[in-house]
Amino acid sequence: MTFYLKYRPQTFEELDLTSVRESLKKIVQGNVPHAFLFSGPKGTGKTSAARILAKAINCTHRGKGVEPCNECDSCVSITKGTNVDVVEMDAASHRGIDDVRSLREAVKLAPAKLDKKVYIIDEAHMLTTEASNALLKTLEEPPDHVVFILATTNSEKLISTIRSRVTIINFAKASKEESLRSLKRVANGEKIKIDDETLSVIYKHADGAFRDAVKIFEQLVSEKVELNKSGVASFLEKSSAFNIEDFLEFLSKKDAAKLLLLLNEAIKKGASAKNLTQNLIGNLRTELINRVSKNEGKFSLENSEIIELIQILTSSIHDISVSTLEQIPLELVIIDWCEKGGNERENEKEYENEDEKLAKEKKLNEVRSEKLEVRSKNRGNEIVVEVTDESKEENILKQTEISDEVWSKILFMIRTKNASTEALLRAARPVSFDGKIVTLAVYYSFHKEKLESSPHRNLLEDALSEILGTSARIFCKLAEPPIKNVVAKSESGPVNTVNEKIGVTDVVLTEEKDDEVIRIAKEIFSN
Repeated sequence: MTFYLKYRPQTFEELDLTSVRESLKKIVQGNVPHAFLFSGPKGTGKTSAARILAKAINCTHRGKGVEPCNECDSCVSITKGTNVDVVEMDAASHRGIDDVRSLREAVKLAPAKLDKKVYIIDEAHMLTTEASNALLKTLEEPPDHVVFILATTNSEKLISTIRSRVTIINFAKASKEESLRSLKRVANGEKIKIDDETLSVIYKHADGAFRDAVKIFEQLVSEKVELNKSGVASFLEKSSAFNIEDFLEFLSKKDAAKLLLLLNEAIKKGASAKNLTQNLIGNLRTELINRVSKNEGKFSLENSEIIELIQILTSSIHDISVSTLEQIPLELVIIDWCEKGGNERENEKEYENEDEKLAKEKKLNEVRSEKLEVRSKNRGNEIVVEVTDESKEENILKQTEISDEVWSKILFMIRTKNASTEALLRAARPVSFDGKIVTLAVYYSFHKEKLESSPHRNLLEDALSEILGTSARIFCKLAEPPIKNVVAKSESGPVNTVNEKIGVTDVVLTEEKDDEVIRIAKEIFSN
């Protein structure tokens, strides 16, 4: 038997999360609620706690205490998983309304042997909306002989009406002391000598999960690794698919060769590019928060660079699922970041000397000599769109916004290539441009999801790069639609000629939000 199963907690006292242990002890001493929600990360003991609670509720020898005896028939059968009155249901595979209807019929029946029927629904957030609503009625008025325990790693996905009808027990990631307590129980049971420093190395690699920590410990023992700090650290470093701190350090140094090497080694070892990207974002977020709240950081990246990396990595996640090779979007981010240097720190300063000023002026003069012509067919006539040198110059100098005129030209270019993409953009507006990333305020989640996926994203970024004269990416965020009517106006003609005029946005937003969504959706799906 594996260590995790062999030393799985069987009493409240063996639960290693202090807050959970104390809360459940107090609850069992009083009137036990009819429904619980155990919420927290994987491997923190939610299912173990649910089984212990089921035993404590039904233990025939418990008396006035709180701990189950683990000796009576009820406790033994629940521990073995053979008691018909304790039902464990995996919502990931039984998530439909028919499954919940069957459950609703079953709860009406009295327990066969126990005082209380206990339903443990694991990964409860996977229930469909219809199934959740069907379960809601039972949670509101359950029979006296039933207790529900919902367990989830993502309570935010549960409908709010369910969360409002359950007693919530939060399972946080294990602290260092709590994780060491768990590991020492295993070490003592196996009569293995290991010091706290070595156990701390295991805790660090387990990321606050009791189950992962015990699995690592078991692997160390089975592979006969020397159980000291250096031996364990060396083994875990070699077996780890990815060293996140090394990767971030090379990002700060903009060393593309080392970054690509680390990434390819991790992929060869079976790492997921999506998980790697999410871990990078999480670590960059932690770094940024530590700098703001504690005034401390590990890497030489500027705050503005961290923010930009979070934005472009977040955008790349949407491309990973549709990429031929899932690591390609992350590789492109790495190469682009290292070659262009992210947010160049010198851009945040004034010209430091006359040479830099002259170089900048020379670049602007080159821009003034260029004209971009976009030729397309519109109602049978050829239309020429010229991006003026003034608009290019303004974008290079300010790099903070996109004017209505430039946005209209971008929309027109996209319309000639894909009307569906242009229709999506009618419910979006650019709110900022930092020279590399265009931030779009999108009014509906449907449009945001579409714009973040291919081919709409690629088409928009190509148009932005061509019109703005520089490589540009998009970052979408949801925003409230305008409340008042907004009608595009033109100095050169009335509103009904807007589609024929260049430099005028043909977006018409009204207070009828639902009608707007339906109108745009029809245009998208008709193409």
